[in-house]
Amino acid sequence: MKKKYLVKILEQELAVLSDSGDEHVERVVQLVREKAEQIKRASGSINPLIVAILAALNIADEYISMQVINEKIYHHIENRADSLLGLIKEVK
Repeated sequence: MKKKYLVKILEQELAVLSDSGDEHVERVVQLVREKAEQIKRASGSINPLIVAILAALNIADEYISMQVINEKIYHHIENRADSLLGLIKEVK
């Protein structure tokens, strides 16, 4: 069941629905807050829309980079598993 959360980011209050749990929602909100504040400080922009878009682009970039890393790790593990299975077959 979705729960309603009231959050404040860049002086904007928002109602968010989530069924992920309190801790998860707090972590997500904290990440967005930190990125938005970081972008705001670095860019000097006071336009919340510009800051929000730049923060979203920054978070999306990090997300896609992590997906690429995860794919590489997955393929590495898959190759190692295949190698181990080959060795096990040789021993038999």
